[in-house]
Amino acid sequence: MPTFDIVSKIDGQTLDNAVNTAKKEILNRYDFHGSNSTIDLDKKTNTLTVVTENDMRLKAIQDSIIGRMVKQNLDPKALDFGKEQYASGNMIRKEIKIKEGIDKEAAKKIVKAIKDSGLKVQASIMDDQVRVQGKKIDDLQAVIALCRKGDYGQPLQYINMRD
Repeated sequence: MPTFDIVSKIDGQTLDNAVNTAKKEILNRYDFHGSNSTIDLDKKTNTLTVVTENDMRLKAIQDSIIGRMVKQNLDPKALDFGKEQYASGNMIRKEIKIKEGIDKEAAKKIVKAIKDSGLKVQASIMDDQVRVQGKKIDDLQAVIALCRKGDYGQPLQYINMRD
């Protein structure tokens, strides 16, 4: 019976390259000359920490990171922008979480959309991924097309297509 998995993963090395390129771009900009802005990627906790002086610079750093992610073919929906916190002095700190895996609410939405479509497939939630089974590969490809149309708040990949 043909199956495939719907997952939400982001390539760590490509993300690291995008962040490093954005960091170089920011440090070389004239409006950031003499700035104490820092961008740190913690690969263990999947968080990106930005520290800068004001909101304008914070917005410029976020735009640069998003632009670099798009150029590296990473979906910026994987970033979860939290609230700004005031660090020591006049510095602003922002923790940006990188979403990995499909959370329960998004998985339930995906399964519901698949069941409501009327296709003859079974969708089941397995940890942080959704497995789809069907008798025909054409039905599975229709499910992929259906999921690409929907917006689930995070990027989706379709892997392990087996016959």
